[in-house]
Amino acid sequence: MDTELQKVLRFFQLKRILIPLLLGLGVATVLLVKDFNKNAFLDIHWSVYTFLWLFFALCLQAIRDIAYMYRLRVLTDRKISWRHSFDVVMLWEFASSITPSIVGGSAIALFIVNREGISMGRTTAIVMITAMLDELFYIVMVPIVILVIGIDNLFVTDAGFLMNLGGKQAFIFGYIFIFFLTTIITSAIFISPRGFKKIIVSLATLPYLRRWKQKAIQTGDDIITTSKEMRGKPFMFWVKAFGATVFSWSARFWVVNALIMAFRTSSEQFTHIGDHFLIYGRQLVMWVILLVSPTPGGSGVAEYAFPIFLGEFIPFGLETALGLLWRLFSYYPYLFIGFIILPFWIRRVYVKGKS
Repeated sequence: MDTELQKVLRFFQLKRILIPLLLGLGVATVLLVKDFNKNAFLDIHWSVYTFLWLFFALCLQAIRDIAYMYRLRVLTDRKISWRHSFDVVMLWEFASSITPSIVGGSAIALFIVNREGISMGRTTAIVMITAMLDELFYIVMVPIVILVIGIDNLFVTDAGFLMNLGGKQAFIFGYIFIFFLTTIITSAIFISPRGFKKIIVSLATLPYLRRWKQKAIQTGDDIITTSKEMRGKPFMFWVKAFGATVFSWSARFWVVNALIMAFRTSSEQFTHIGDHFLIYGRQLVMWVILLVSPTPGGSGVAEYAFPIFLGEFIPFGLETALGLLWRLFSYYPYLFIGFIILPFWIRRVYVKGKS
């Protein structure tokens, strides 16, 4: 069996799926038991209105994935079909779901996209540009949300250890870090990739950084490869790629709004669009916290953070339950879908390809 494939199969071991599943459900269960409010569940008014909003949340989740698939087709110049794009996106999300957010699933994504018949040079460029577009969305969206709701409203004062681990200062630091990192990478790709490689390799020759010299060389090579693949692309190429990124991330965040609306009575409707933007903005803050989470896919941390940041918009007693429902919509499905697709994908791209 191919050595690279063996590594991938070891990566997708069942225990890697069980860890985030048990961690997330464990934290949610503890919180549910601790804050259980029987009356809150008895007071839920199940109506057509409820199911329409739940259906809308499912539609938004589907839009998120379709937008990812479309972006992948744009970045590969449509060399991957819609059907195969679905496999790639699901397996990519699967890999991201079982690795710490700060690590991500980029290494596995390289293997997955490359096995779809895309050259390694283009694959490297796709994975790097995908990350760059995601960060660019965050850089653009944060100022827009702040202009609408104000920066002070983004934070909650009783967030416990989450605020002690950073709060507003960590959010601002994280934003500045993402902004400068994205600026540096964008400049390296589109202005001077070889100059960037020389700089980071030179830095890696310093006494305390020599252990990372090979990684610096590889990173420089990846930047040069990405530059060759992506420089000269027409303006509409970038409009489509970034537009798909905006749709995918926005749909991902609006899922929460739809779930919250499903369990509010008609008398509790939001009075203006600013409330929805505030929920959207709070998720931007949560995203920074989940980005540095040491747990796979932010499992456990996400379930804990949800009621803290968004509890004021949710009927009392349902905060933790709605947080779990959110993860059931947006996270856990990828664990199961990816696990189901993996053997069929391997048979299609590896076994058949080899024969």
